[in-house]
Amino acid sequence: MSETSEPNVGAFTLGGPLTAEPAGPIEVPEHEEWPLPNGFAWVFPGEGNRGSLARPVIMADGFNLGRSKLDVLYHGLENGSFPFISELRRRGRDVILLGFEERSASILDNAEAAVAAILRATAEQVGDTRLVVGGFSMGGIVTRYALAKLETQRMDHRTALYFSYDSPHRGASIPVGVQAFSHFIPFPNDFARQMDSQAARQMLWQHYDKDTEKITVAPEREEFLAALDRVGSWPRIPVKIAVANGRADGVGLPDVKPGEVALRIDRIYPGTSFYTQAQGDDVTAAYLNRRFPKAEKTIVTNGFPELDGAPGGTLHTYTILSGAMEKLGGKVDLRHEDVCFVPTVSAVAIRDIEKQDDLYANVDDLDPQESELDAFLCSSTTTEHTGITEELCTWIMDRLPG
Repeated sequence: MSETSEPNVGAFTLGGPLTAEPAGPIEVPEHEEWPLPNGFAWVFPGEGNRGSLARPVIMADGFNLGRSKLDVLYHGLENGSFPFISELRRRGRDVILLGFEERSASILDNAEAAVAAILRATAEQVGDTRLVVGGFSMGGIVTRYALAKLETQRMDHRTALYFSYDSPHRGASIPVGVQAFSHFIPFPNDFARQMDSQAARQMLWQHYDKDTEKITVAPEREEFLAALDRVGSWPRIPVKIAVANGRADGVGLPDVKPGEVALRIDRIYPGTSFYTQAQGDDVTAAYLNRRFPKAEKTIVTNGFPELDGAPGGTLHTYTILSGAMEKLGGKVDLRHEDVCFVPTVSAVAIRDIEKQDDLYANVDDLDPQESELDAFLCSSTTTEHTGITEELCTWIMDRLPG
């Protein structure tokens, strides 16, 4: 490696446990595959259903870059702390995993795959049990829009229950310094493609624009929220439930105090530092430095709440970034491995996330009627974004239609 240039970062993206590929081979049971517009689905029959589609549960994949890897999604749902798919099938539920040709494409485009999966399931189903439709992270937003759109078109989706699993209904947060760093890398890279994708722009509460270098609500998010409004924002027919990987008592990550160094890099990108988000104006979120082409940049925020330590489902943001830099020969000082990604109040659609008091609200003390959902459950402990736990999965399964 040249002492006057930075190495190419190669291929890495930010992702949660449902996108983490295991070291060994993945064993997936026999299943049927459905080709769909902008996507595809794998169908796993429930026990006792004799191969017929009787009690379908459609579960949509979440956000990342590239085509859905449903084998990896299956592994994440089945081989974590709770075997969610096996338990659903044991209860006689047909599990339909919904994937997308490009997970980072517009949510509106990927909703076409969800619509097609819903309509095929209703056409092939034997019996009169109504559908369950939902998804993980972005998948919960995709299916929310798809069901609402079908209702607007007066098409019968035959869905009794909609669920979301740590979905960013009021927006998600990736530190803006991290977003900016993806574009500061002087090579085309997957990390930058992920941060600048349509879906990221639609879901992130604040987005760093690589062209204007401004931190704002992306136009794509405003357009998507307007599209949601045009279909009534939510489906009206099914019962709407959600679970959050964050806690409900207003406690987030107490060790992640605002304004501290979260990660510092040396040797490569020497002195580049990322700070936990603090309140106020002219707050330094990151200092970026590179040797060739020589450049330095300070990323500053104004009027942000303390997002990184907020109650919510966490992401190994700085662990992933520091690991990528170490592989390239960098020296890292990693002080905060995890930060909040989907705030609890966003996952249960009860508060917006731009104000400190709302972001850290004690959900247990709020009137549940303030939520846009019919029912929700927050994790009893802070868990990783889309982390599959017995507590959350059992609560969902206990609410499935008969």
